[in-house]
Amino acid sequence: MLVWRICQQKYATVDGEEGRRAGGRWHRKGIPVIYTSDTLALAALEYFVRLNPGDSDTRLVTVSANIPDNLVIQRVSAKDLPKNWTVDPAPEILQKIGGNWFQTARSAVLAVPSAIIPQQTNYLIDPNHVDFKRIRVNKPEFFEFDPRMWK
Repeated sequence: MLVWRICQQKYATVDGEEGRRAGGRWHRKGIPVIYTSDTLALAALEYFVRLNPGDSDTRLVTVSANIPDNLVIQRVSAKDLPKNWTVDPAPEILQKIGGNWFQTARSAVLAVPSAIIPQQTNYLIDPNHVDFKRIRVNKPEFFEFDPRMWK
């Protein structure tokens, strides 16, 4: 399975450092997590919703990764989440779910529904998990949003 992320060029190392420095919907600050999406389009939306006007001059890259089909992936279903799980800021229960996944280390990957498009999936990757070495990270490629996105 191919997964995607969009990030500033300086965070293209895929080591979880960006996640460690800032908490996210599914994890608390201090936990090294890499957020990816099942499509490049979803990765673009996930990044775009966090942009402010004027942020378009940031140098962005896409980073894709191949997750082997036989790698264990722990999954969270939207039907098992509280009704307000898509709100911003995210309910604390989501960080507890992600923190539990990270601490139990049952898998290197956690599949979660996207708060933007719940029918699509985001994949959290633990770069410290023993199975992380089985995930092949591809070379970063330049990415730019179409200027019409800011109309």
